[in-house]
Amino acid sequence: MTDEPTSADESALAYHRLDPPGKLEIRATKPLSTQRDLSLAYSPGVAAPSLAIAKDPLAALDYTARGNVVAVVTNGTAVLGLGAIGPLASKPVMEGKAVLFKKFANIDGIDIEVDELDPDKFVDIVAALEPSFGGINLEDIRAPECFLVEEALKARMGIPVFHDDQHGTAIIVSAAVKNGLMISDKSLADVRIVTAGAGAAALSCLNLLVTMGARPENIIVTDLEGVVYEGREALMDPWKAKFARKTELRTLAEAIDGADIFLGLSAAGVLKPEMLKKMAQNPMVLALANPNPEIMPEVVAEVRPDALVCTGRSDYPNQVNNVICFPYLFRGALDVGATEINETMKVATAEAIAALARERPTEEVAKAYGGAVKTFGPEYLIPAPFDPRLILRIAPAVAKAAQETGVAQRPITDMAAYRDRLNRFVFRSGSIMKPVFEKASQSTARVVYAEGEDERVLRAAEIAIEEGIGVPILIGRRRVVEARARRAGLKRVPFQVEIIDPEDDPRYRDYVEDYFALVGRRGITPEAARTVVRTNTTVIAALAVKRGEADAMLCGVESPFNQHVKAVRDVIGLADGVTELAALSLLLSDRRATFLLDTQVCDTPTASQIAEMTLLACDQLAAFGISPRVALLSASRFGSRDIPSAVTMREALARLNALAPNLEVDGEMNGEDALNEAVRLRAMPDSPLKGEANLLVFPTIDASHIAMTLLKEITGALHVGPILLGTRLPAHIVTQSSTARGVLNMTALAVVDVANRVTKAAG
Repeated sequence: MTDEPTSADESALAYHRLDPPGKLEIRATKPLSTQRDLSLAYSPGVAAPSLAIAKDPLAALDYTARGNVVAVVTNGTAVLGLGAIGPLASKPVMEGKAVLFKKFANIDGIDIEVDELDPDKFVDIVAALEPSFGGINLEDIRAPECFLVEEALKARMGIPVFHDDQHGTAIIVSAAVKNGLMISDKSLADVRIVTAGAGAAALSCLNLLVTMGARPENIIVTDLEGVVYEGREALMDPWKAKFARKTELRTLAEAIDGADIFLGLSAAGVLKPEMLKKMAQNPMVLALANPNPEIMPEVVAEVRPDALVCTGRSDYPNQVNNVICFPYLFRGALDVGATEINETMKVATAEAIAALARERPTEEVAKAYGGAVKTFGPEYLIPAPFDPRLILRIAPAVAKAAQETGVAQRPITDMAAYRDRLNRFVFRSGSIMKPVFEKASQSTARVVYAEGEDERVLRAAEIAIEEGIGVPILIGRRRVVEARARRAGLKRVPFQVEIIDPEDDPRYRDYVEDYFALVGRRGITPEAARTVVRTNTTVIAALAVKRGEADAMLCGVESPFNQHVKAVRDVIGLADGVTELAALSLLLSDRRATFLLDTQVCDTPTASQIAEMTLLACDQLAAFGISPRVALLSASRFGSRDIPSAVTMREALARLNALAPNLEVDGEMNGEDALNEAVRLRAMPDSPLKGEANLLVFPTIDASHIAMTLLKEITGALHVGPILLGTRLPAHIVTQSSTARGVLNMTALAVVDVANRVTKAAG
């Protein structure tokens, strides 16, 4: 690095300097607001769990955070590409590793920088920390000391010890090699492997490949002194000597002749084009030196277009990135209380990663690649680092391997429940949406998507088909739908879905006649009706539902909500007894699931409308299996002010008490009253509302929409919805910010809406 900071350097410095400095903080996971809380959290309450742990050390996993804490430990002797910059200077890197643990696997990583160069003393220091942590992630320790340190710590400690620079790289490389050989139709047992570099990562890669089936006699290792051969004395150590071969070869240029795999973990430019030409047919080139690889991918493409290429860089395909591996490997190991991470667990991780790359990519993968979707092939041998399915595939595989090899102290007895818990971490909608998806699965309800050309909709439809959630119908120009489905790497869309093409559908005249019959006396001429039906896909979707050609509709991803409301109101209409539509939004945070009403439709509802929409919302909560606890919100607290909103809410409460006397509802109250029972009871001791309210009803659309969007941004809560209430037939309008997962959530809700209406009509 130069002494003069670049603009990127300045940005990084500003990022780290932003208050509070650094990237980590400690937060309490239990309430600490009262004296009782403090007495439970510390003295005298801590005595009980401390005594329990003294009797049974494994109880620490039940009563402390130890089972979810990993120490990220270094002495700063080999930090990234910066060299031996020391433990203090390595702290930003270790903090970064810790936040990756939290981000990707919800593991609390604690960075520990140890000022000790002597390997034996370093081992003594780290081993003494065992009571504090569930695992040790060794990081940025130079070779060959890293081998000694890891081996000694594994022998002394009863928790997983994992040097990610070695084994993380080895696992990703092994996954890439497995998939690359599958494409080139070669066997791992038969291929010749040549390395450039014989450091910790390179040797670990070779060891794991041998475990997975590579034959040692087919491996040639090279380093700064050339080929590692039997009898060589320069730059040798016991770990390197394991791969010494009886051979006359002495240079990389000689060894590379006929090789199937080049594994580079050395320096830029080591693999020359003339060497590459001598490799076997369909070679694999893993040029992993950073920031500049042993040979640039564009050079490989020019010299050997039949080659499969991996690098360590994010700006080229097939990035070998350890974040694909280490968070999820530790997640699985911690969850079964593993005493170590063994070879079987590493192999299970590599196999899971390789298998995931062969699955159909998701929207998250597309975003990670800037919208250019990758599917399994020469440029997609390794999953994207941001693929949310990594934890769902790797952690269970690791847990299972730990159990099978006898190193799991707390085996998982219900693996399906474990996967479900991981899924809830990945998609925070998982827990509350689970009963909805279960009810929606294997349904034959037909859901028509108004914006069938949108890639988010196409992905949602693809997953819906896979999971048996209804029968998708797409509205869109067939040629556009087909082109975008191909670009997204979809396999079932459009081949397994009906497409209503506005430019070419035999029902066009019928749709126009039906639409004009509905709105012809509302200022719409026959010519205008033809234009609307040709151009407004929300109207087409609504007509399809109205005519019985679909059971439910979804729209909204491509234009403002209120534009879609008019089309739904005009064509679908309101249910019997309903005077106005309403929109219910669900916010899912780490702490709670909260429904907000009405966030989209009615500007200033009357007391009667508030009571009406509240009862509709309560019916919707029942679809989630939730008992509603309703708070009618205002700036007034139980009669403290006579502002218009307070009066409206009082009247709404009276109506609700008359219409639904068993409903748990109270108001008017402010937000603190609604979510904090202790505060509420001080103001109104006889309030019928118990605990936290889960349905917040607002006096105006301004209040509800502002509250919803602010809470979403401040808390990072996941938004599900809006769920449209009060329609004669099932119709829902998502927002323009919806993701494919959001559209899928609403698809499941629409399918369940259909089922609930059928059940209600039958009963």
